[in-house]
Amino acid sequence: MTPVYTEEAPKPVGPYSQAVMVGGFIFLSGQIGIDAKEGKLKEGFRQQVEQAFRNIDAILKSVGASREKIVRVVVYLKDLSLFGEFNQLYEEFFSSVRVKPTRTTVGVNELPLGAQIEIEVLAYVGE
Repeated sequence: MTPVYTEEAPKPVGPYSQAVMVGGFIFLSGQIGIDAKEGKLKEGFRQQVEQAFRNIDAILKSVGASREKIVRVVVYLKDLSLFGEFNQLYEEFFSSVRVKPTRTTVGVNELPLGAQIEIEVLAYVGE
């Protein structure tokens, strides 16, 4: 098991790794819309989603992978009425990916730092 860390994504807000590599897979911790450079949570739902996706891209890039390698996505939404808007942003993010990853979306009461969304992914990067 190997921890993964990049300055291009925000530091964890607790005692955990940004991601961990195990047997050809990379498990990313849930990403919220924190801008790594500013250290602040973005305002607005769309901005938080887009920033979370940028954070995911940055972590994957740090191990030589990309969104094409994502096999599973788990989404935590504070407001399920935003499900349709999220689906549009999600479709844009994965528009160039031939095989779309599996996904689960869950409605939650609260997220860290008052975030509106948290996204975690599992990707296969090979041995």
